[in-house]
Amino acid sequence: MATESIKRTIIVALGVCFVCSVLVSTAAVSLHYTQEENKRLDRIRNIFIADGLPVEGVDLKAAYKNIIVPRMINITTGASVPEAALSRQISIESFDIRAMAGDPEYGKPIPEEKDIAGIKRMPKYMVVYLAMQSGSMEQIILPVYGKGLWSTMYGFIALEKDLRTIHGISFYEHAETPGLGGEIDNPRWKNIWKGKQAFDQNGDLRIEVIKGFVDTSRPEARYQIDGLSGATHTTHGVDALVKFWLGSDGYGPFLERLKEELHGQV
Repeated sequence: MATESIKRTIIVALGVCFVCSVLVSTAAVSLHYTQEENKRLDRIRNIFIADGLPVEGVDLKAAYKNIIVPRMINITTGASVPEAALSRQISIESFDIRAMAGDPEYGKPIPEEKDIAGIKRMPKYMVVYLAMQSGSMEQIILPVYGKGLWSTMYGFIALEKDLRTIHGISFYEHAETPGLGGEIDNPRWKNIWKGKQAFDQNGDLRIEVIKGFVDTSRPEARYQIDGLSGATHTTHGVDALVKFWLGSDGYGPFLERLKEELHGQV
């Protein structure tokens, strides 16, 4: 009888374990979809914030389809990648910067002397976002990322149609110190970027995040952003990531191609 009781106990325990494992697996799969969808909506939200579009009380997915045109580009050449050439791994819908940067086929190492953003690797392809109005591009929204003090900061920077003027900046993921480096989320600081010139009349990259406050009486003020008080490393990180991604090793080739494309539409 004792042996039979032990067998029943083991069978019941195994049955409970099996049922629990099925329930946990089902919940994990369901939650994974929900988490991924929430991440996608958060990215869309930050695309809108960088572009100055309203996000409160807005059906983000519907607005995204009506306003934003995503485009896959080859980072090295700046050329658009035809949809027919896209695979599941580099599809626009499922594009993941981390996965692409780390992939041996779709990512590439950055030479140390060029890696001012401290990211070590980058995707060979990136998805950029054109904000459209009446069939015409009004802004281009570019994903950017780079090292801060404690974390890799992921965000977007938007340029006006002239491809020189900054329309906005937003970060959707980071772990910088609240009240210090975390002030990259402060709407007042982000608003400083709007209207600043990323490039001068000759096309030279001039934007910089300085230590301290910008002297608005000086001509170079148009290219400068106030640093974050008490957050030197985060300030330097934002400065470096913007310079890297807007430079020749980042979106430089694409911006040159886009300039020619827009010129041809005039």
